[in-house]
Amino acid sequence: MKLYITDQSDNFSRLLRHLMTKPTMTFDKTTLQEKVTIINIRTALRLEDSNVDFLFDYNIFPSHIMTFLTQWSSEKRSMKVGDTILQQVFFPPVKNFSQKMIFGVRINDVIDDAKRKGFSYVTLEGHVEKGESIFTLEEAEAGLIFKIRTFSKPGNLLTTLVDTFLTSPYQAYCTRAALANIKRQLEQI
Repeated sequence: MKLYITDQSDNFSRLLRHLMTKPTMTFDKTTLQEKVTIINIRTALRLEDSNVDFLFDYNIFPSHIMTFLTQWSSEKRSMKVGDTILQQVFFPPVKNFSQKMIFGVRINDVIDDAKRKGFSYVTLEGHVEKGESIFTLEEAEAGLIFKIRTFSKPGNLLTTLVDTFLTSPYQAYCTRAALANIKRQLEQI
């Protein structure tokens, strides 16, 4: 993790290249806390008829929470396993008046099934969390759902110390904002 006072968007390419050299954090998934959050999508479209480009472009979190650069967009191609995502997180979630934290994640699965589309990533060394996040758009009996499933715990001593009153509540806020953002994008189609 690197901390900045100013927006680092102009340095994203250089920072992404650095993150691409970082290893993923090691963890035993069975020791991590699992959280599943789901939102129903009001649409008459089936999954096969839905445009899911925004999902594979990583347009999940609102820009007041996070800006990013993906390896695949930088290289002008589609997402694949092993790709790195640079994340610039704003804390508090106010773009101009916040601490900017830079860290990365790496794609470890791309899901492209008839009833389920999405991807998962694991955190890189230095991330404030340790674990895996899975983002899927799924066809259910009642229609489409978007699901975020995480297996995580604080990634360092500081985030462990402030987990109960800061890290976990902020993660829950970001997850709710992501679900609402996805819902908004899918229901506009």
